[in-house]
Amino acid sequence: MEKNQAAPVLITGGARRIGLALAESLLQQKIPVIISYRQHYPVLDKLIEMGARCIQADFSDNAGIHQFAKQVQNETDKLRAIIHNASAWVAENPQTPPEETMAMMLQIHVYTPYLLNLLLETCLRGQGSAGADIIHITDFVVEKGSKKHIAYSASKAALDNMTLSFARKLAPEVKVNSIAPALILFNPDDEPAYRQHALDKSLMKIEPGETEIVHLVDYILRSNYVTGQTHGVDGGRRLR
Repeated sequence: MEKNQAAPVLITGGARRIGLALAESLLQQKIPVIISYRQHYPVLDKLIEMGARCIQADFSDNAGIHQFAKQVQNETDKLRAIIHNASAWVAENPQTPPEETMAMMLQIHVYTPYLLNLLLETCLRGQGSAGADIIHITDFVVEKGSKKHIAYSASKAALDNMTLSFARKLAPEVKVNSIAPALILFNPDDEPAYRQHALDKSLMKIEPGETEIVHLVDYILRSNYVTGQTHGVDGGRRLR
């Protein structure tokens, strides 16, 4: 990717589900994309053919985060946006010490976006008012907590709070927002009973698909005014 090209959008965890849908949508709009991925998926070959720059990254320790930031800076000196989509949905379980579960969740949902926002700040600045964006993908559980995913919920809440702090720090050059999904897309092996139970939690009672997030990201990127907000995509679940 040449540095004189249009500023790319960086998507962490861009090889699956929401991250993949966002990458494909942006590439179809002729917007350059850089994605991080943890392990190889066949779809990466398609993204590369479409023009994406795909960088393998290990965010399990801070050294990996710093290394990834340097690789991004080697690719470009400007970023149109950073979309923090990389995530892990890990529940507390008797086989794993709880401190390990919490450390794992904080590493991916807190340390990774925190450090990347700071390390890549110079790539976001200098493009005028509202010239760049940071989008944190959080979760509906931030509002209600979760008895089975306590560390996950707490780490996503910390990420949501960072939206406020970075919005204040980086304005007016960089807008910073969160997207908090509930059910977006089932996994292929989800049982029918589980699917129905999940659908019944919202008012809309549908599996909306990644398009809902894609459209919201398009809106945020086009806005010149919206910052410091958490955008719920939950089908009215908070009203149940």
